[in-house]
Amino acid sequence: MINDVFFVLKQSVMITGFVFVMMLVIEYVNVQTNGIWQKNISGNRWKQYLLAGFLGAIPGCLGAFTAVALFSHRLISFGAIVTAMIATSGDEAFVMFAMFPQKAVLLTLALFIVGIFAGYITDKIPLSNKFINKFAENKFPLHDEEQCKCFQKDKFLQSLFKPSIFRVIITIIVLSLLIAFLTGALAGNAKTWIKITLLLVVSFSLFVVISVPDHFLKEHLWDHIVKIHLLRIFLWTFGTLLALHFLTNFIDIESWMTENMLIILVIAVLVGIVPESGPHLVFVTLFAQGSIPFSILLASSIAQDGHGMLPLLAESKRGFIAVKLINIIFAFITGIIGYVLNF
Repeated sequence: MINDVFFVLKQSVMITGFVFVMMLVIEYVNVQTNGIWQKNISGNRWKQYLLAGFLGAIPGCLGAFTAVALFSHRLISFGAIVTAMIATSGDEAFVMFAMFPQKAVLLTLALFIVGIFAGYITDKIPLSNKFINKFAENKFPLHDEEQCKCFQKDKFLQSLFKPSIFRVIITIIVLSLLIAFLTGALAGNAKTWIKITLLLVVSFSLFVVISVPDHFLKEHLWDHIVKIHLLRIFLWTFGTLLALHFLTNFIDIESWMTENMLIILVIAVLVGIVPESGPHLVFVTLFAQGSIPFSILLASSIAQDGHGMLPLLAESKRGFIAVKLINIIFAFITGIIGYVLNF
């Protein structure tokens, strides 16, 4: 019991920590460039879809978490976050590339294409703007005053040796994450490239925290990221993962699905509602064994997004539900077409 809770706690800290440092890095880059890259992305929806599709196609959940960080700051559209969540296969991507690499490449390409198409259609729906407006308060605050220059040599030593309470707290948070990743306390079993990515991002975040002026630290990092996002993302992530962990221990999902092959497509799509990597592995295994066709695996992959949606659940419950509904609709349509065409 205690070990299970501790395992879920570590997962939650890892997810929350990565989303936090990605938000921090995005905020820093945006202010340093005076929002030039933000305007470039925001002004072109197709660039947003391609970026979101690329982030989603990256194996694991780091790309999806990054997409949520971009969406929560209104850097990508509601349709683009739909693209990212359709394109992602979460941690199952590693399993699929190990079990059937050629089909995994085909699946990733199919998800990328369906995701971009779904994102474009979603942004054509007027109602999608209501979900974007929910994030108005999270839009990047840009300032022209001198104090927002993020690295000033003459003030660096003063900030380093006489830090404010905000700098101390955020430094402790980031430094703790860095030590945890270095020692393997967090993400100890992750792939090497994931560990390297985490270390690079967190290390850069530490540089940001110790080098930016107090104004940036308080206005952009403390008031904007720590106070608004950090605790909320952690609590929702931890609560959801803990509930799902104990729920799946009492339900034999694989046996139940195997005994109901006639409705397996419906089950595959509906199981995708669960913001968890585990259930989707059932369909990956069934496909590898030749028990289900590619179309059902594709439908399942469209509907599910691993842990990628957990930060969005913390940010907006309505947004989470809306993305899931859209993904389910496209999963059903794609799965039925594929099933009828017998592939």
